[in-house]
Amino acid sequence: MMADSSNDNLSVALFSEMFMADQLARNRLSKALPKGMELSHFSVLNHLARAGEEKSPAQLAKAFHVTRGAMTNTLNKLEWAGHIHIRPDWDDARRKFVTISPAGKRARDAALQSITPIIGNMVTKIGTDKIKQALPVLREMRQLLSGLE
Repeated sequence: MMADSSNDNLSVALFSEMFMADQLARNRLSKALPKGMELSHFSVLNHLARAGEEKSPAQLAKAFHVTRGAMTNTLNKLEWAGHIHIRPDWDDARRKFVTISPAGKRARDAALQSITPIIGNMVTKIGTDKIKQALPVLREMRQLLSGLE
């Protein structure tokens, strides 16, 4: 069944706005992060801090929808900076586990302090009611897109 042209136009407008908002948000937040920290680094540190448990590199790659190679690159940079600890799996030497270090928690907290005002200002300008209405729609879209793999 073919979608009608008004649905096509709506789809194009929606994804155009999402892609542009994503690009602008990444650019703005990247500039606000502490020197040397990339958005991917912050995202992994934030994920580990919120999870509160060890994760394998494969689990992290899956969570972020990136290749294992890309995740390994990010983890190597975070380990070099002292923000994470990587240990072998004592039961299976081929596997590893990643945890956030105390320095990583401090780096993540510093990053949060630098980006929270930007996001908070945007929420204030748009209005909490509009944001609360948008969140379920965005969440459902994310869930649908993650099921398309």
